[in-house]
Amino acid sequence: MLEELKSEDIVNKVGGRFKLVALMQKRLQELLEGSRPLIDDVEGRTMLEIVAQEILQDKIAIDNLVMKDRISGKH
Repeated sequence: MLEELKSEDIVNKVGGRFKLVALMQKRLQELLEGSRPLIDDVEGRTMLEIVAQEILQDKIAIDNLVMKDRISGKH
């Protein structure tokens, strides 16, 4: 398990475990589809670790991805 996910900080940052899982799933899908990571230090990190760091560094939030989906027509 990732150390970042053991802390309640990441859960509180997004407003709960359900929102955290939804945000991580959406962002992981974006990375798998070719989006670039929003953090610099990605060497040796898994995609899940990258997503966790993006959340902790306030690079992504649930609102950002919802708006992006509405603009692109995805649901």
